[in-house]
Amino acid sequence: METYVESARSSLGGEMAGLSVRLLGPLTIARNGTSVELPKSRKLCALLAYLALAPHPVGRSRLCELLWDVPNDPRGELRWCLSKLRGILDEPRRRRVETPGDAITLDLRGASVDAVDIASAAAKGVETLGLERLQALSGMFAGDFLDGLEIERSPHFNSWLIAQRRRFSSWHAAILEHLVNKLPADADEMSSHLDKWLELAPFDGRAHVALLKRLAQRGQFDAGEEHLASAARLFASEDLDFGAVREAWRTIRNERPAAMLWARPSVVPAAPHASIMLSRSDTAASQKASLAVMPFAEEAAVGGPRGGLADGLTHDIITRLAKLRDFFVIARGSVFALAEKNIAPEDAGRRLNVDYVATGTVRCQAGRVTVAVELVEVHTARIVWAETFERKPDDIFAVLDDIGNSIVSSISTEIETVERNRAMLKAPNSLNAWEAYHSGLWHMYRFTRTENEQARHFFDVALKLDPTFARAYAGLSFTHWQNAFQRWGDRDQESALAFEAAGQSLLVDDHNPAAHWAMGRALWLRGEQDGSLIELERAVDLSPNFALGHYALSFVHSQSGDPQAAIGSSDHSRHLSPFDPLLFGMLGARAMSHVRLGQFDEAAEWALKAAARPNAHAIILAIAAHCLALAGRLDEARSFAAGLRKMLPNYCADDFIGTFRFEPGAEALFRQGAKRIGLG
Repeated sequence: METYVESARSSLGGEMAGLSVRLLGPLTIARNGTSVELPKSRKLCALLAYLALAPHPVGRSRLCELLWDVPNDPRGELRWCLSKLRGILDEPRRRRVETPGDAITLDLRGASVDAVDIASAAAKGVETLGLERLQALSGMFAGDFLDGLEIERSPHFNSWLIAQRRRFSSWHAAILEHLVNKLPADADEMSSHLDKWLELAPFDGRAHVALLKRLAQRGQFDAGEEHLASAARLFASEDLDFGAVREAWRTIRNERPAAMLWARPSVVPAAPHASIMLSRSDTAASQKASLAVMPFAEEAAVGGPRGGLADGLTHDIITRLAKLRDFFVIARGSVFALAEKNIAPEDAGRRLNVDYVATGTVRCQAGRVTVAVELVEVHTARIVWAETFERKPDDIFAVLDDIGNSIVSSISTEIETVERNRAMLKAPNSLNAWEAYHSGLWHMYRFTRTENEQARHFFDVALKLDPTFARAYAGLSFTHWQNAFQRWGDRDQESALAFEAAGQSLLVDDHNPAAHWAMGRALWLRGEQDGSLIELERAVDLSPNFALGHYALSFVHSQSGDPQAAIGSSDHSRHLSPFDPLLFGMLGARAMSHVRLGQFDEAAEWALKAAARPNAHAIILAIAAHCLALAGRLDEARSFAAGLRKMLPNYCADDFIGTFRFEPGAEALFRQGAKRIGLG
């Protein structure tokens, strides 16, 4: 599965430089404005297109497998194609067809390649582009990708070709959507853009609402009614809910003509389970992000019956993501029903009108299991995350379980990151509950007193807008927990507030793992370790992929529970979320566990890793100082102690011990380390 990255291989000014390659529509090549005659070889055209989009050099064996159905001499035919490509692309003082080792790559720097320009723009984010850039990109779509090119008996290439056509169609729709939203209402090209958008995405509610608003602005209400009726029949033919579009038209008709302003379609969203949710940002309610996980394709079973490993993995991922309760996940039945109709994932995402679509492939070959996954933001067609997992299938079900864990945690983390960053770009007074919550997360993960107060403010805003938002209560509890733990406020008072907010979270949603996580941490503050562990175990029982739940278990066990269990939970939390904002805590908990096991050298190494994290706070530096002292690395320990004293001038062993809840043996060890470096 290809992942596009911006490169210097192509630029819009390439035609002036001489070489121009057009892959959208029939393949054409021009040099200095003059068309170059191409050999009448479909495989040569296919090879050129594949290499033009490949982000890395491609092995000759892969190209032979891709394009030749076991001919007499595939490498000989490949050499012939390469010689012809050199004649077309190479210049007197520049070789564009390069063959490093046994691989092949094209050097298209300075050339104009329409598909590469569009892919690079999509990788940046279509929503970030200005009007002129969007218009230029829209003008490049002269037809389907490699229009008219089909190759018999080349199933791998044809699968790649179908995927590229799907992807470029999705990017085209996203570009048109943003063009329509940016163009003046009276722009001459508005109608043609709307028509093309509807052609590409006939089940996208936003496109229909945009057209209806355009017709209303021009006073063409009868035409609007006709379009509404036609669109309703279209949606009904696919058993899709049309209610939100119908309600949007009712709202448009009721507006006074003088008040009609051209803006992004703004309607009351459908219920979260409906097929169309036209806008999450147009309501003060908590509208979660939505996700569809399309059935993964099993390469060995293309065209065969469903029900293999790929379907099982898809079902498992959907179930686990739903248990996290972070966002709305489309049920298995809906996505499998669309897949049975051969609906492309990007099209399915628009039909379901979700915010994100996850797709993947499973391949078992040569003693390896390979799972490739992509997460796409539907309305910008941007790939926000892509990864390939490879494992040896010693135990196929254990391998798929491990890969499923990684996929679920990665998807959850990536969606949270995108939503958090988007919320930070909005004016604070325009945030809905979901956006206010993610603004709170952004500030919360800065781990300073000022940012923690900002986070508390945004969680309060989210709860005023939606008093049933369990995750916002859990976030609020976290801010009070930090105030108590970091001594930024009265510990008893902040502990009580953390407990109260966690209780509210449980009242709202007892099946939310974050609610039990918040309560487990709050009980730890109150010195109720047994109750704390019960709540944290409940959190990970509800959602085995909840990384913060496993971390919290490690944190509690590392001080007075089972240190070996703490190490296991720390490792599992990091496996689930290797780039977590609380990674320093996961590492620090493991360091304290090694101290309790008498493994001071190991403790020092893990503590150094924790302190090296960019957002590590003073308590993590204190863990490093004490662990290094116990390992006999006194110079390093004193350096950390000095840095700690600069931040907190009167810091001593009593502060460190008072922060945690160590069992007596562990407390004695840490006091011993503190004396060695002057913190006793």
